[in-house]
Amino acid sequence: MRGDAEPPDRLAMLLGRIADIGLPAVAGIARGQPMHDSVARFLGRRATTLFVHAISTESDCLICSTFFRRILVEAGEDPDALVLSETERALADYGRQLAVDANRVSDELFARLAKFLTPAQIVELTAFGGMMIATNVFNNALQIDLDEYLFAFQAKRVV
Repeated sequence: MRGDAEPPDRLAMLLGRIADIGLPAVAGIARGQPMHDSVARFLGRRATTLFVHAISTESDCLICSTFFRRILVEAGEDPDALVLSETERALADYGRQLAVDANRVSDELFARLAKFLTPAQIVELTAFGGMMIATNVFNNALQIDLDEYLFAFQAKRVV
């Protein structure tokens, strides 16, 4: 999910090498950028970042949650004290619910999304959320190390 200006990281290079040798499942995870771009076209960059940040934080994915924290910080925001619009709150709630238990998306939450998204956009958003969850599971299960350029953006852990 990195733009051209992002520094290369070990995970992206690893995924690229694995995708090149033909592991289809990993190739799918490595190709998340087109889905991100499609969702960002109808949500906007900030709302898309808030959605994937909510998923990654709820999934406890150190790499992804820190990566999206960095984007928020560099945009001048405090990821621990975000001010969200009604739309952004619905997106963050939906992302968290997908990560916790996608079987329990309430009618109320779905109605909140339907206020500002078409059915096709909800499908696209959900598919992208699923891809993000798969990326989080991959990173967590394989215990992929956090890249050094993200160290300064890590959330403070409460013990």
